[in-house]
Formats: sequence, structure tokens, C-alpha cells
Amino acid sequence: MGMVGGGAGSFIGDVHRKAAAIDGMIELVCGAFSSTAEKSIASGLALNLDKNRCYGTFEEMIKTEAELPEDVRMDFVAIVTPNHMHFPPAKMALEYGFHVVCDKPVTLTLDEAEALKKVVDGSGKLFALTHNYTGNSMVKQARAMVANGELGTIRKIQAQYLQGWLSTSLEKTEQKQAAWRVDPKKSGIGGALGDIGTHAENLIEYITGLKIEEIAADLGRFGEGRILDDDGNMLIRMENGAKGTISISQIALGEENNLGIKVYGTKGSLEWYQENPNELITRWLEEPKKIYTPNGNGLHDEALEVSRIPAGHPEGYLEAFATIYKNFATHLTAINEEKSIEKPDYPTVEDGVRGMKFIYAAVESDKNNSSWTKI
Repeated sequence: MGMVGGGAGSFIGDVHRKAAAIDGMIELVCGAFSSTAEKSIASGLALNLDKNRCYGTFEEMIKTEAELPEDVRMDFVAIVTPNHMHFPPAKMALEYGFHVVCDKPVTLTLDEAEALKKVVDGSGKLFALTHNYTGNSMVKQARAMVANGELGTIRKIQAQYLQGWLSTSLEKTEQKQAAWRVDPKKSGIGGALGDIGTHAENLIEYITGLKIEEIAADLGRFGEGRILDDDGNMLIRMENGAKGTISISQIALGEENNLGIKVYGTKGSLEWYQENPNELITRWLEEPKKIYTPNGNGLHDEALEVSRIPAGHPEGYLEAFATIYKNFATHLTAINEEKSIEKPDYPTVEDGVRGMKFIYAAVESDKNNSSWTKI
């Protein structure tokens, strides 16, 4: 893979590199790691890359790599930049014949997301979106159980993603991660909505297999001078008639990374929390509570396939992230070998468009006194 963004000091770039390397299927061979050419090249050299493949800009990287022999050039581009720099390199990479893995949310605006989907559809290339929590083995167990009808008809859903790291005006210090997230020019129209809200939305739709149809959102902007939301509470209506709630916050003082979901059906219910990712708790109408664990008893094949280590050994954030890369690489390898995969299991550009529609619907609802707004 080649990488756009993720240079020295980047949190998410390092996560992507580690996750991509876990299963031994992917090698980082080149990159344009910074908006400054000197920093980009220095970052590439620090990662022990060939100096000739440490590029000053993503345009230079894509054009130069496209001219290399097929067995030498990069196979795909991983984009790990702030939101406003997702669309340009993704579009260019696809047009030059490269597959793409992109961080979420997929683009800065909904118009860009819809335009990118057209480019992906026309290119015939793969596009993966790193909603990494879908890669967790217990999330896949939950999805398989719902799909198999084990919970019955889904009637109620509760999801939350609570953080506290923006409880103070961190963006007014030299904290880069905070600064771009509160800037509409770099983040888009959603603050916490785009950063963590889309994870909650995607997790709901991934586990239940149902689309969120309407939303009523009450967003907060508690940080002094903030334009974008840093808190929100939402009512949701699902396409099958189920109802639910989503609560998000980055000013929930004391919370670290509290992503969780509960799904209630007519036969049973389940709950899962990212901070305790190795337990899927299920409750049943006429049976005792059951707790599933990675590589433990009673798992569906979908969960077993992404349980990498023996039962009782914890798996977490990096392993879930790695599953996205593993499934993407498996699909790409199959294409290169002229084979087919029945159901590739990773988030795609369609999920990215859904996420952007979620952000826009929530902002619109909030502007109209939390009125019901269709996604």
C-alpha cells in the first residue's frame, strides 16, 4: 500500500500502519505523509522506505506509482488525512487505476460523497471505509445472530459513543487533533457527529442489517466559541418500524471511548461495549443470560474467522482495525488471481454515503427544533 497523510505526530496514521501489518498480507511501500514536502519525505525515511518512493505530494505519488511496473507499484492507497483531504486523493487514485482504503467520514460534504460513489462505481476498483469497530469478532457474532433470526424481530436499539477529551478548549492549545475537528473547513458540517456519531450509526446498521429511516436530533455546542456540535442526543426510526436512541458526546467529562450498543428483539437481546470488546452479552425470553467471547464456544463462522488468538486472550482496537485491512486484502488478492468472493465483509463507499446523509439529516433536524428528518 501507499499512504496519504499519517506523517510524524499522526495518531491514526500509525494505527493504520500497524493494523495493516498484523496479518502479514500488506506492505507499506510508499507515501505522501504530509502537506509539507520536507516533512513527508522525512516521515517516509523514518519508516525505512526507499527515498525514491517518499513523495512530496499525493499527486506526485499517484502519477509516479502509476508509471512503475505492475509488480512494483502500489496496489492501493490508504488515506488517513483530516476529512477535507479525503476526496481529492481518493478520486485521483481511482482514476489512475488504484484501489482505495479511506478513513471515515468518507468526505467533507455529502456532494463529495455522492460524486465519489460515482467514481468508484465507474472505476471497477475496490473502496474500503475504515469503520473499524465492525471488524471486532463479537460485533460479527452479533450481526450473525440478528441475521439468523435468533433475536426475532428487532424492536428497539440504543447506541452511545461518549468521550470527554474536548471538555476543555483543547483546540486553543497546540493540540492538532482537536484543532481540525472543530474547524468546519476541515471537519465539515458535523463535529462529534462526523468523528464519532457516524461510528454509532454504522454500528447500528451493520449489526441489525436495517437502515435508519428518520432522525430527530438535539445537538449541543458547549465548548466556548465552537461552531460544530460536540454533543448530541437523537431519536431514530428504523425501516422495519423499530425505534431507538443515539447519544454522542465529546464533552462527557471522564469518559474515554465509551462506544456501546444494545439491540432488543422479540426473542432476545444483546449488548456490546468497545471498552470491553471481548464480551457479547445476550439475554433470552426463556433461557439464562449467555456471554460470548472471541474463539469461545457457540460462535458463528463469521466471528471465528476474525478471532486470531486462543480464547481468554484479549483482542481489541488494533485487531478490529486489522480485520478491515485483512478482508480488503483478501478481496483484492482474489481479484488479482481472477477469483471471486461471495460476500466481501468490510465497509464500502455506500456506507460512507450513508454516514454523510446521517450527518446532514441530524444537522437539519437540529436546525428545525429537532423535527423528524428523513435520511
